[in-house]
Amino acid sequence: SWQARAKQIKAYPIDAHKALTQLRKLWTADTMMSGLLQGQNLERMQPYIQFASVPGDSEVITQDEHGDYLVVLLKGAISVVRKQEWGEVLVLANVTEGEMLGEMSLLDGGPRFSTCLACSECELAIITTDGLEQMIAGEPRIAASLIALLARKLSLRLRIVSALSLIHISEP
Repeated sequence: SWQARAKQIKAYPIDAHKALTQLRKLWTADTMMSGLLQGQNLERMQPYIQFASVPGDSEVITQDEHGDYLVVLLKGAISVVRKQEWGEVLVLANVTEGEMLGEMSLLDGGPRFSTCLACSECELAIITTDGLEQMIAGEPRIAASLIALLARKLSLRLRIVSALSLIHISEP
């Protein structure tokens, strides 16, 4: 759970107002997520989101764990790495501010595909499964919009991975 992970990596809460301002700035620049910012939607989401700072070299997400949260990188840098069965460690991505990590496990509770390492001190917005369920009960329209946006982001990633697989397969 996020609570256990936060304790393990010595995460600490940050000012929600400042973090929400940063989240608004980042999501305004994201064509997909900006649709969620109509009216006071973000402020209405705030009770269901946690905001924290984590030290550099923290495993924000660990490969193969069963996750119950997603994070949005508000400030800092995170690398996404995957350890292969034979021991090789692949750097899959270096994540920029505003990006989401862990959304698939938030939705399905399945094992994490990769590890997300904080390369520096990072500020995060965290949505847990419990927070999402509470949002569904308290703000169903906003929650439905968030889930639809997560599904679109995951679909886009799947299309990219599928296209890369087709390119790899078609190579001589």
